[in-house]
Amino acid sequence: MERNDDFAHRRRHLADLTEDNLERRFWLLAEKLVDPLLELARAHTTPSIERSVLLRMGFSSLEAAAIVAGTLDHDLISKGAGHVVYKVASTTGLSIRDAGRALAENRLWDEAKAAFPRT
Repeated sequence: MERNDDFAHRRRHLADLTEDNLERRFWLLAEKLVDPLLELARAHTTPSIERSVLLRMGFSSLEAAAIVAGTLDHDLISKGAGHVVYKVASTTGLSIRDAGRALAENRLWDEAKAAFPRT
């Protein structure tokens, strides 16, 4: 079986490019390919991702689950659970740990909502 090789035809538009130009073109195309994925990741989250963030912030799995449930109940999940904890800590003067524990105990949600005014 003979292979129909059209490589020479397909590479014509690249033939006159230098190695530097080819490298720049490669990275430009790579960025164009990855940009939609980055935008999707930036604009969307899941409870699982948010629990993972909180675990890395030092909260227990039970605390993380309670905080994420609260962000869902109070329509703040799009802000990011870790960000909600951070904002509550900043606005109340509590440590991040104490703010997270309070949120896990179903306290300070009014402060959390106030930290993210609707636009």
